Amino acid sequence: MTAQGASQHAPFHLVPRTAVTHEGRASAMFSKNRRRACLVTSALAVVSLAGCADGGAGKGGALQVSGSTTVAPVAADAAEALKADGLDITVATQGGSAGGISQLAAGQINIALSSKPLAEEDKAANPDTDFLPTQIGADAVGVIVTKEVADGGVKNLTADQVRDLFEGKINNWSEVGGPDLDVFVYDKEPGRGTREVLDKYIYGDEKAPPPPESGNYAIVGGNLETRNKLESTPGAVAPLSTSFVEGRDGLAAVTLDGIEPSPENIASGKYPMARPLYLITDGKPEGSAKKFVDYVLSSKGQKLMTKHGYLTLKEIGK
Repeated sequence: MTAQGASQHAPFHLVPRTAVTHEGRASAMFSKNRRRACLVTSALAVVSLAGCADGGAGKGGALQVSGSTTVAPVAADAAEALKADGLDITVATQGGSAGGISQLAAGQINIALSSKPLAEEDKAANPDTDFLPTQIGADAVGVIVTKEVADGGVKNLTADQVRDLFEGKINNWSEVGGPDLDVFVYDKEPGRGTREVLDKYIYGDEKAPPPPESGNYAIVGGNLETRNKLESTPGAVAPLSTSFVEGRDGLAAVTLDGIEPSPENIASGKYPMARPLYLITDGKPEGSAKKFVDYVLSSKGQKLMTKHGYLTLKEIGK
């Protein structure tokens, strides 16, 4: 299960987001090829694929797709494949899942990418939008720690321990059986699908408290930014799609209450931070939007889920 970016040969125009900095922490370094492969999921990444559009497209005739940085790699690869059929498709990741849903409601895009279910608040705030979510697969959010922390003894965390870490009540990893190393929390922006999955796990239906006032706490945006920060900060912890840490020797996903984020546990719902992945349209998709959705649901499109480390609809019994 490996998170990969779009093809290196795709005609991408990339506008990388400026990452949140932390004094005294070195920035993670990536090879030129890895950056080229992965930046499709950076917060302002834009993929433009030239061709002729049909119905269901946005401004300038292009089909506009935006939202979750988790779903974006699959969407970008689908867009690349569909350019052979003459479709003009733009894929962006502004604002994550919440941003995509808001843009769809405002009529700015045709398809929202979401790594969280639609909330009743979304529907209530946009009564004129006929939200139609189409599930395309599933993913797991992990509580990700650095190699120093994992090797120091932190292999499993309980829900209470995760809550205390993110509330700033646990400040050193030795408090949970780990090394004598300061905890640094990178949390996700409100509205991100990853953040909502974490909040559901540790708070249930209760409202999450405000962030702690701590110099060892920072808010980050997309998945790549989160991973970069984790890799550059000893003692860091963050919620992140587990597919984005496969093959990263410096990072590890702890088990939660003794349950690992295995495909079997994700599919069964046993793992507590499993989540569905969606394409959302305003009403029944038509034209280019329908072609896009149908492709992702097809056997070729579902192979993209596997490519990027997610579970297909068949694997989760859908």
